[in-house]
Amino acid sequence: MFQNVAGWDRAVRLVIAGLMLWLLVKGIATGLWAALAAGVAVAMILTAMLGVCPLYQRLGISTCRLPRRS
Repeated sequence: MFQNVAGWDRAVRLVIAGLMLWLLVKGIATGLWAALAAGVAVAMILTAMLGVCPLYQRLGISTCRLPRRS
């Protein structure tokens, strides 16, 4: 697999994940919204850690200048 998530994109994903987790901890997101926030947070953290976004792959998008092998 080729990495398709650049460093700045990873940072944005981690910030979004942090916001989603903050919504959960503060109790702002409840019920279905809590499940959605948790799912988004997990997806963002995984894609930031791995540097690969399956949605980007399907759409042919890459924020990396040069794709690197993982």
